[in-house]
Amino acid sequence: MYGDPNRQRQLRRRERRQQISSFQVVFVSILAIGLLLTINFSARIRRSQQINDLRGNMQSTITVLESVRTDLRQERDYVASDDYIIEWSHREAKMVRPGERLVIPVPGLPPIATAQPRETPPPPENDEPDIPIWQLWWNLFFDSEPPG
Repeated sequence: MYGDPNRQRQLRRRERRQQISSFQVVFVSILAIGLLLTINFSARIRRSQQINDLRGNMQSTITVLESVRTDLRQERDYVASDDYIIEWSHREAKMVRPGERLVIPVPGLPPIATAQPRETPPPPENDEPDIPIWQLWWNLFFDSEPPG
């Protein structure tokens, strides 16, 4: 009306571009909610994998412990049986039942020989004169004759 019609059209277009439509608000909201759900879902998947790993480790531990328990029960039952008591009494306590004979091997002793007195050999004859010990040491350490 008061100005150039082209100028007014340009101003209206600018105003429309700067205004956010309700469609854009809804689209951004849906996009944000989708992003949050995706992040939450990936975190749950990671936690689920960790829980499954822990479950596998615990199951293998349980299996090992059950086998140990079975072995211990079998050993307990054997120790409580008469067979173990008989074996222990023979092996450790050296007990015998009526009619049995206990044999304990004794290591053999060396035969006792009648010792005949030996004659002591005569001392070797020494042609060298008796030299004092300090002179022998002097001769070992030095190549010269000892002093005086």
